[in-house]
Amino acid sequence: MELKDKLVSSFLVFENHVNVDSKIHDIRNEAIKTFENLGFPSKRDEDWKYTSLKGVLKHDYSVFPKQEKALEYKDVKRYFIHDMDTYKIVFVDGKFSSHLSETTHDKIDVCLMSSALEKSKYKPIIENYFNKIVAKDSLTQLNTAFSREGAYIHIPKNQLVDKPIQILHFSTGNEAALMLQPRNLIVVEENSHVQIIERHQSLTDNPVLTNSVTEIFASKRAIVDYYKLQNDNQEASLVDNTYVEQKSESFCSVHTFSFGGKLIRNNLNFFQKGERVDSTMKGITIIGDKQHVDHNTLVHHIEPNCESHQDYKGIFGDKSTGVFNGKVLVEKEAQKTNAFQANNNILLSDKATINTKPQLEIFADDVKCSHGCTIGQLDDSAMFYMRSRGIPKKEAKALLMFAFSNNVLSSVKIPQMKQRITKLIANKLGVNIGFDL
Repeated sequence: MELKDKLVSSFLVFENHVNVDSKIHDIRNEAIKTFENLGFPSKRDEDWKYTSLKGVLKHDYSVFPKQEKALEYKDVKRYFIHDMDTYKIVFVDGKFSSHLSETTHDKIDVCLMSSALEKSKYKPIIENYFNKIVAKDSLTQLNTAFSREGAYIHIPKNQLVDKPIQILHFSTGNEAALMLQPRNLIVVEENSHVQIIERHQSLTDNPVLTNSVTEIFASKRAIVDYYKLQNDNQEASLVDNTYVEQKSESFCSVHTFSFGGKLIRNNLNFFQKGERVDSTMKGITIIGDKQHVDHNTLVHHIEPNCESHQDYKGIFGDKSTGVFNGKVLVEKEAQKTNAFQANNNILLSDKATINTKPQLEIFADDVKCSHGCTIGQLDDSAMFYMRSRGIPKKEAKALLMFAFSNNVLSSVKIPQMKQRITKLIANKLGVNIGFDL
């Protein structure tokens, strides 16, 4: 049985065993119909022109894990940002792990999506925000059809969350092949501030496919600082769909660090629905072997006097492939827009590939918009200068690549996160760096 048919037939079983409001049932039923009609995306679709799921979809994935496997903190400690105090929402093979988590309902809600979908006290938030800004593409609709578990974060008005929130998903290898579909809903109300770190980590060499959807709502003057750390095993693939809606004077940043995994596709969409909104999207990709990372971004400028900043750096070795497809859409009413988009890449191998397509679609006439991309190799003259001062070739190469990534790293606001990323980059480059950027 093909995976598409297996998912459609599994939906009937899933729907009969989930106790949620009738409106959620209707949303799910409509979503599975959309997925059934569209099927999985292929290279015939313009947005997937350079990314094929064929090699990922060939496995016979389990949709529902048959048994649970307990994890001890000592076994997974290295995947946490453990040198700072955080709230934690941890899932093991798609199921909530209470003993690894630290949730709260004290002034804010940091808890489970399943609780929010099933309990009446969360109904106003669910009705106002759940599934409101997602696209009608097949993978997002597939996730919606099976949406049950993930992170539910609600920050009421005028709250400065006292510590960051970590969302971690572990897959243990209990199944020969496993498909996970986490769903996150994050609502940050007026004048509130939150920092969130998200990670998907396979603990096995068994194939894992994660199809994740996150909805983020930033109300007036809210600040959302979001970090995605992607450093998974060679048989783990991730399709990450993130949708962000911002109201007036809000600030939202999403940093994506892609260092490992078989195939990673990041669909990141910002919708500016108010004046004086600031949206930031930054990323660093460092991959090798036959790994594939695809960043597909959209910033939709709808109101005037707003800004957006996109800055993605890529370093590609061996036979790896990178894709950047970034679009800035400026509506006629969005005068005084200031939009910046850049994608810069270094190829370390003549067998590595990068496909980059920055786009501007502008209907306003009073704007400052720029985009650009570069593809090249390390600067030979800079290498010669450093070698002539006694710096070994490997370390000189690493220092140049650190400098290449620095303007993305410099905007990371959590010191411990910045230190972790710096160490991961050094590890990817195979050197020890005796300083933090």
